[in-house]
Amino acid sequence: MIFEQIVTAGDRTYAYLIGDESSKKAAVVDPAYSPEDVLARSGELGLEVVYLINTHGHGDHTNGNSHVLSHTKAELVTGPGGSGDVTPADGESLSLGEVDLTFLHTPGHTSDGVCILATAEGVTPKLCTGDTLFVGKVGGTGFGSDAREEYDAIHDKIMKLADETEIWPGHNYGVAPSSTVEHERETNPFILRGSFDDFVDLKRNWEQYKIEHGIK
Repeated sequence: MIFEQIVTAGDRTYAYLIGDESSKKAAVVDPAYSPEDVLARSGELGLEVVYLINTHGHGDHTNGNSHVLSHTKAELVTGPGGSGDVTPADGESLSLGEVDLTFLHTPGHTSDGVCILATAEGVTPKLCTGDTLFVGKVGGTGFGSDAREEYDAIHDKIMKLADETEIWPGHNYGVAPSSTVEHERETNPFILRGSFDDFVDLKRNWEQYKIEHGIK
């Protein structure tokens, strides 16, 4: 599996390039404001971009869509309710040769939010979490039903994955560029909260929590 995290212009946004070494098929995830850089890298690796995937519909992730779509033959893939050519159902997979991309519907930050689980034989699973889960933090929501959806998605889907599954977020908002399910379960203050009410309480008081714990 080819898997690269690419720093883009914008608000510390990450794009991802996922490819299969044998078939040379590839997917671009969230090209953001630097689609030229992402496509240049795919060209250096000799990859054919067949899917353009958005973890959710916010402009800081979709801004580069038109460039990628006009310079490749990629299909646009979005979450449920999105405007993609392909909108996989929760748990549905697309393939890049020997690499499988499984889509987990993770609403909360947005209603169309998805995480993409990239797997291949002999490779540690890698999860692109968009703005659902950062390293040591979670995506922004209100304090009602959207927070509940995010809480459920994190606990019922992401935290149920294998401990070694790598976490690759949509922004460099956390304490590191990547993590693992096990590390987030053991250290992320939002996941350590014992109930949904405690989770929301931390969201309400996050700025004060950051000051108290020296978090940027």
